[in-house]
Formats: sequence, C-alpha cells, structure tokens
Amino acid sequence: MKIAVTYDNENKEVFQHFGRTQFFKVYDVEDGQVTSSEIIGSNGTGHGALANLLADQAVVVLISGGIGGGGQAAVAQAGVELCAGASGNADQAVEQYLKGELVSTGANCDHHHEEGHNCGGHGDDHGCGHHGEGHNCGSHEEGHTCGEGCGSKSEVHEALTGRNVGKVCRTHYRGTFNDGTQFDSSYDRGEPLEFVCGAGQMIPGFDAAVADMEVGQVVDVHLMPEEAYGMPDPSAIFTLEIAQLPGSESLAVGQQAYLTGQSGQPFPVKVTAKDEKTITFDANHEMAGKELNFRIELVEVK
Repeated sequence: MKIAVTYDNENKEVFQHFGRTQFFKVYDVEDGQVTSSEIIGSNGTGHGALANLLADQAVVVLISGGIGGGGQAAVAQAGVELCAGASGNADQAVEQYLKGELVSTGANCDHHHEEGHNCGGHGDDHGCGHHGEGHNCGSHEEGHTCGEGCGSKSEVHEALTGRNVGKVCRTHYRGTFNDGTQFDSSYDRGEPLEFVCGAGQMIPGFDAAVADMEVGQVVDVHLMPEEAYGMPDPSAIFTLEIAQLPGSESLAVGQQAYLTGQSGQPFPVKVTAKDEKTITFDANHEMAGKELNFRIELVEVK
C-alpha cells in the first residue's frame, strides 16, 4: 500500500497545513515495512485537487498535520484514510503509524475534538481508524465539521437550483449558536472553504444559501436542525465488544475516534460508555439537534 505525508521539504517534517502543502512524501509499504519513498509536488491548490492527486497516486493513508473540514471531506470522498494532527519527522511518523503508535487528533481547524486515537497497526479486522474491513455502522454517513454535510455524494441535488449549483465555490463563513457562541470560522483560519455547490458536500441549508449568491455578497442565515445536521438518531448509538475492535481498549469515555465503514471510509464517533468487555459509540454528529447561524461570504466561483 501507499502512505502519503504532507511534507515540509526543507525540514523533512510533517507539514502542518494540508490545504497549503506544496509536497507529499509518498511511501511504498509491503508487509508492514517501507520499501521505497518519493517526494512529489502538490500539482495544484485547493482541497479537491490535493485529494484527487492522492487518489491518482493510489494512496491509501494520508498522514497530515492540521486539516480543516473541507480537507477532511475531500480526503474522505477520495477514499483515503486520514490520520491527522501528526508532527515532527515525516519518516518517524510513518514508522509510528505502521506500529499502531501514531495518535490522530481528528485534526482540525475547528472545534471540540477530544484526545485522539491510535491510527494503523490493526491488521484486516475491525479497527479504530483502520482502512480495511471496518465496522459497519449501518447506513450512517460520514460526519464532517466546518459546515460540511454528511456523506460522499457527488451528484448535484436535483431539488436545488441556482446560478452556482454544480460549480466550485469558495466561501468564508462564521458559524454561531443561538447564544452567540462561535463554533467555527474560516476567517480565523485565513482560508476560504472550497466545495461543489449542491453536491452533498455541505449541510443542506448552507448549500441552499450559496446556490444563488453573487461573488462578494454576504448573507446571514439561520438553520433549523433539519437544514443542518438533523436530529439525533438513536440507531446511531451502538455497542461493540472491545475484543472485536483492536485499538478500542485504549479509548476513554468522552474521547473521539474514527471507525471504518464497509465503504472503507472513516467516520467519527464519540465514546459514550465503556466497561471491561464492551464499548459504546455515538455516531451522531456533535451538532445534531442544534440550530445554527452562519454569516457566509461568497469569495469565488470557478
């Protein structure tokens, strides 16, 4: 398999911003050992272009420093396992991954992620963060943050109309709860969010707001749960035997981890209960059931 690392070519370390990485170091791995490696240019800008490059290189795992919600969504849609929040020497990070010792923080630009989980090293069985024959959480789609919606649908939603539907849009936004508390902001990260409008990459209300905006326009929208992350789904809370999920023995209640669905794509869960033999996960998005407010600025349409 191939493992890619966002790469600082000068310091030989894990580059700390996925969306701005100029290089990837790509490692060929056989039988748990690195057999060769090469440094490749990023060949483009934007989350989608970077994720597509990884897919074209047949990369199975990406080890990254910081990565925002847009990057997480693009990497997941490309079918690449993400181990984020890494730092230090790139070669050592890969060695740690192969030993199952590399900790993923869930990595991101935004908010509220607890301590991470171990990436890799789980073989072909069920595993936390492992890209293989992972646990199937029924029909639950992959959750995202930074305003991204669930799932990896690439088709344009037929019900959504507007001048920007089907086009690549770059937006700045600030998200707040009804009490005024900010939960996310692309302005704070200094980088607009890039997505295809109407392609299911965003929560429905965000997509609908952008669909007919003009470049430079700023809008304020209030989204009910049905327009955002939906209401909590009781069936998204499930219990597994720890023995069936290698790596879960080290998880604690309140910690966030990633499981792998039958599609091979990781999805985030939160540990809600644990005893000596079983562990309970909640795959509902952390914002399920919440009303959200967004100030959205359309920066560019491609």
